[in-house]
Amino acid sequence: MGHAMEWLGLHFITSLPDSGQIILNCVHDPFLVLLAYLVACVGCFATLDMAERVAHAENHTSQIRWRWVGTGCLAGGIWAMHFVGMLAFQAPVEVHYQLPVTVFSLVIALLASWLAMRTLSLPDLSVRQCFKSSIGIGLGIATMHYVGMAAMRTNAVAYYQPDLFVLSIAIAIGAALIALLLSRHLRNGMGMFHQLFKYGASLLLGGGIIGMHFTAMAAFNLVLPSGQALQPSNASSHLQLALTVAVMTLLIIGSSISAALADKKLQHKDHDLQRVNSLLSQLDQARMSLQQVAHYDALTNLINRRGFNQIFAEKLMEKTNEGGMLAVLFLDIDHFKRINDSLGHDAGDELLKVIAGHIKSSIRSHDDVVARFGGDEFCLLIDLHDREEARQMAQRIMLKMKEPIELAGRRMVMTTSIGISLFPEDGKTCEELLKNADLALYQSKGSGRNGLNFFSANLKTRATLELQLEEELRHALREDTGLMLYYQPIYDLKTGQVSKLEALIRWQHPVHGFLVPDRFIAIAEANGLIAELDNWVLRKACEDLGELSRQGCEELKIAVNCSPLNLAREELADEIERALRSAGVAPHRLELEVTENALMGNIANTLVLLRQIRALGVSLSIDDFGTGYSSLAYLKRLPLNTLKIDRSFIQDIPKATQDMEIVQAIIVMAHTLHLQVVTEGVETFEQYQFLENHGCDFVQGYLLSRPVPLAELLPVLNEINQRKHTYTPITSLSLAHGTTALM
Repeated sequence: MGHAMEWLGLHFITSLPDSGQIILNCVHDPFLVLLAYLVACVGCFATLDMAERVAHAENHTSQIRWRWVGTGCLAGGIWAMHFVGMLAFQAPVEVHYQLPVTVFSLVIALLASWLAMRTLSLPDLSVRQCFKSSIGIGLGIATMHYVGMAAMRTNAVAYYQPDLFVLSIAIAIGAALIALLLSRHLRNGMGMFHQLFKYGASLLLGGGIIGMHFTAMAAFNLVLPSGQALQPSNASSHLQLALTVAVMTLLIIGSSISAALADKKLQHKDHDLQRVNSLLSQLDQARMSLQQVAHYDALTNLINRRGFNQIFAEKLMEKTNEGGMLAVLFLDIDHFKRINDSLGHDAGDELLKVIAGHIKSSIRSHDDVVARFGGDEFCLLIDLHDREEARQMAQRIMLKMKEPIELAGRRMVMTTSIGISLFPEDGKTCEELLKNADLALYQSKGSGRNGLNFFSANLKTRATLELQLEEELRHALREDTGLMLYYQPIYDLKTGQVSKLEALIRWQHPVHGFLVPDRFIAIAEANGLIAELDNWVLRKACEDLGELSRQGCEELKIAVNCSPLNLAREELADEIERALRSAGVAPHRLELEVTENALMGNIANTLVLLRQIRALGVSLSIDDFGTGYSSLAYLKRLPLNTLKIDRSFIQDIPKATQDMEIVQAIIVMAHTLHLQVVTEGVETFEQYQFLENHGCDFVQGYLLSRPVPLAELLPVLNEINQRKHTYTPITSLSLAHGTTALM
């Protein structure tokens, strides 16, 4: 017999015996070998799947659970493969297995599998860790196999060939290393290709494990001492047992894989649910943001018109059902446009924030609603028991507004106009109450601003009348009916002749009769008709100049009033040029009268426009001088020809010495600036004489003539022009005739 040695209860031989013993011819059942391979592959697939579940588990408990399931699947797969492989082994001797040793081999398989799953659970699995762990796992699998072989009891003696023994261990370590590396690669994959790769990897690993098993079996030899009888093995009982073990193992592993798959789907559903919840949360936040944008003013953080209307409707419903009063306060900041024009929109925005703070600090409780409707318009909605509460609230706001505001290095005080309407007496709907509060606000503005007004029925009547007048004025302009020009002579004190006429618009209304400008100019300005109206006056005045030339008055000039709103339009110079060219009138015969406040509104733009008008050859006159806030520094820069003193300075002369001194000073100042002076509103001879004595250039007023239509103008002009030639009767003419024909 060749050299033999023993290690850990296993017999190793370098060469088989020559005589005295029978080397048994052992074979394997092909069906059970395939069954063993199938069990090995399924066990490997389950292990790779469980490793993936551990990697994607969302909590520590879940990781531990899937690690132990993976350990069971791997251990069960390897051990069942070994057990079925051993049952596939057919020897011509009686073979049986010791149960305790067989169970011990299963424990070793569990330990090796636990080490494998623990390694696969590491968050960052390096190649070095794979090498280290694969040695332990491979040795564990090999140990399980050889302990399982040691459980075999038979009359023959088992011997192992050392080289194949070592090779089987190396294959076990190699299979473990490949399993770890593949699992590391498969951690984060998904989709069809990933699944196919996992199947392929399972077949490869199953081949590795069963390769190790049959390499170990190739190292195994049974030697029967001579004289022992050969006995056939019970193949049918082995087949039955192998099938039972394989099926049970496959069922357990299959159940584990199914559980893992179900958990994966549940986790995906959970993720989808979380994503849906997250999206719903984001949508909710977006809706809230949109609602904030839709219902709140971004600048002042007050609610806007839409938000106000929503609350207003709810409050109205509540008060309608339960009874009680509400007040709507409409606020408008006086002369706010000047701040924007002079200091810029950024300063205007800062001012609005401060004003919004003032209004909010004036309200009584959270029940009072403050809104910004846009621009410098604010609106309040308050609960109240009597109308006096609304007045007190408005006065409190007006008082708060008087606190000085530091803005752009300036200290300023703003004022506000307030209009108030009450529920239920002034209206039952949101629209009606807001409209009536707006009418009351309009009344406050018309009364000189910085005041408050409650809505009253006559305001509605006036508003209705104004609306009707607006529609009829549009019609009059469109159809060119009802509007006419009247002319008031302007007398030249140096030549004793009428040298100019002031064109004054009148409206022969079909219902209300003869209307003066005070009745409809403000309506035209408020409704965007003023440019059209001024243009009509301009064209008509130029046409009448042409007519006067044909009647022999070639030197007469006509002065036309220009609205402050129209002075802000760049097209004005072109419109004047077109009107002059169309009528064939020389530009020097037209004079444009602009008010003092209109000139000072936007001085830079106004200056450009006035220079364009002067370049045409048209004269310029500053009207109502002394009633505005013009600066002499600006006045000398403006390309003016004439200055007109307002009638308010003349009416009390000669009784009011202060007025006489003011008029004298204005005349001297105007002449210093090389301006001619016209004084309007002259009604008495004493006023006429005072102005003549102090160097006034022109006079205009009822002393000379009331405004008359073009058809009646020539007789009036002839009468006035003849007075100076008969100097003595001028007094008697003025006194006696002035009260009849001229008044």
